[in-house]
Amino acid sequence: MKVAIGSQVFDGSWGGGNLFVKNLKNHLLKNDTKVVHYLDEPDIDIILITEPRIESLTSTISLFEARLYKSLVNKNVKLVHRINECDERKSTNYVNKKMMKVSKYSDFTIFVSSWISDLYKNHKIKVKNSSVILSGSDTQVFNNINKKPWDKTTKLKIVTHHWGNNWNKGFDIYSFIDNLLETKTFSDKFDFTFIGNIPDNFNFKNTNYVQPKSGLKLANELKSHDLYITGSLNEPSGNHQIEGSLCGLPVLYINSGGIPEYQKNYGIEFNKNNLEEKLHEIYINYDYYFERNKSFDFNSKVMCEEYFDVVKSIYQPTNNRKNKISFYLYNLVCNKKLVSLIRYVISRLTYQIRKVIK
Repeated sequence: MKVAIGSQVFDGSWGGGNLFVKNLKNHLLKNDTKVVHYLDEPDIDIILITEPRIESLTSTISLFEARLYKSLVNKNVKLVHRINECDERKSTNYVNKKMMKVSKYSDFTIFVSSWISDLYKNHKIKVKNSSVILSGSDTQVFNNINKKPWDKTTKLKIVTHHWGNNWNKGFDIYSFIDNLLETKTFSDKFDFTFIGNIPDNFNFKNTNYVQPKSGLKLANELKSHDLYITGSLNEPSGNHQIEGSLCGLPVLYINSGGIPEYQKNYGIEFNKNNLEEKLHEIYINYDYYFERNKSFDFNSKVMCEEYFDVVKSIYQPTNNRKNKISFYLYNLVCNKKLVSLIRYVISRLTYQIRKVIK
């Protein structure tokens, strides 16, 4: 079986979507499944569309390319669509329509939380088959090995990390904490570190700022802290909070998006009105939340096995692939170099247009 995953894999610090592709690719390869990232081979069985927005740097397969491949090259190829994005997440106005169009032509749609599944169902999304598969991170990297609880002789060290710098990632919450640190009663008890990218023209005053990290460097940085916080709004799943929990940190999470599905039995929920109160509650009852978090088990192995189960369930071996002329015609229309050039031009135009609109 050969699976085409429609995203590039980047090394170093990148977003959660990149880590998902990397983990799934490794799992498929271990299970004797061939993996490609472009539709430039005639014997692809499954097309997994993870980023259909061709203006995205990570995208390698668009809906147009997938449908044309199915029409000209292999009519039995199956399309699987993973939905991990929505307009509500970053205050955009085009993502939902794009995702719904892709799912309309997909054989199977996978949502990363019940929250985002319900959101799209409320928008009247059309799917042939669907399921919810919760996300997970690599426990070879993110784990609580050698993680010790806060010893209460020092300040309680709070941390969060984000690759994306959209304001909805929780920067109103992180700014609030930054301001609280100006008061002696708060700064005597707490310390706050932000790892990652920040919005343009934004700066912390009292917060420790660390450039983006990835892999073991990120895991070790997280483990050097005591408490993880996420204020990310309308987050479908959020790898950041998963990585924090797996590293042994209790998670203080905002009641928004799909994150409560991951943290409801492990972390402590807050809203904008009771954040300071909840921080002090954790300060007093830290050991309880530290112990409760130890059973957090959203890992990439379980996640990848569930994706592989979906792939196997719809896989349809076929010997009646179209002839070489049809594949040549497809490559003529969807030449990799030409498509890459078009993607680049579209991405630059899209960036400039959105910059003007803002």
